[in-house]
Amino acid sequence: MNRILILIVLVLTGVIISCGSTQKKLDGTIVSIKTDLGEIKVKLYDDTPLHKENFIKLAKEGFYDGLLFHRVIKNFMIQGGDPDSKTAVKGARLGGGGPGYTIPAEIKDNHFHKRGALAAARLGGAQNPEKASSGCQFYIVQGDIFRPTELDSLVTMMNARKKETMFRELVQANNSTLQELQKNEDREGFNLFVAELREKTDSAFNAGNQFSLTDEEKEIYTTIGGYPSLDGDYTVFGEVIEGMDVVDKIAAVKTDANNRPEEDIHMKVEVLN
Repeated sequence: MNRILILIVLVLTGVIISCGSTQKKLDGTIVSIKTDLGEIKVKLYDDTPLHKENFIKLAKEGFYDGLLFHRVIKNFMIQGGDPDSKTAVKGARLGGGGPGYTIPAEIKDNHFHKRGALAAARLGGAQNPEKASSGCQFYIVQGDIFRPTELDSLVTMMNARKKETMFRELVQANNSTLQELQKNEDREGFNLFVAELREKTDSAFNAGNQFSLTDEEKEIYTTIGGYPSLDGDYTVFGEVIEGMDVVDKIAAVKTDANNRPEEDIHMKVEVLN
């Protein structure tokens, strides 16, 4: 399986999951994430206020202290913040815990999944069409460096997947009509209606729903690296300003079949300013 296809599979099968609240807006906030392998410092973005304020709130409450980085995939990301991880036994599968709420998506075109991006995990698929973020789980992108041709192939595959998803959603919305045509054994009418749905899908897709990368994103993904196939689907609300070497150390640890580190990696989160 080539690397581009692996990217798609990871996005489709991985639940990058989730904890929200409001408080006084803070500017230029730096947060320290101390781990068993070293310290990571992140800057929270001001233009994703719901995620920023929620992360600050949880950090100040000590919510994250003692939790684990429970999902680690080399050249992809490290994920933590599941409250169930605090008392989890060795080998237990994690990733489903949360604070009982989600955060509305704050997906911005100017924030993408470059190396070091801090983003909110969430429930994926049709069960979360609004792309609401988990209330507490987050991930930091380690990513990889891509050749220009790999990015072109990725964009093509992402658009094919997006277009097919749009078509399936349209079929589902018109399922009763399709069932009626089948019931009446109207094969010609059925085929014509499916062709009409395909036409509507093409029209909607071409009206500005294509996945694309800007020149800036292409430059970063081919020099610094990242994970472009997550762009537009998850809220990026900060970035690492110190400690990417620690992210790399965590990403390199040995993991089990559920991508959980075999040796627990704890965190302690503190708001610095």
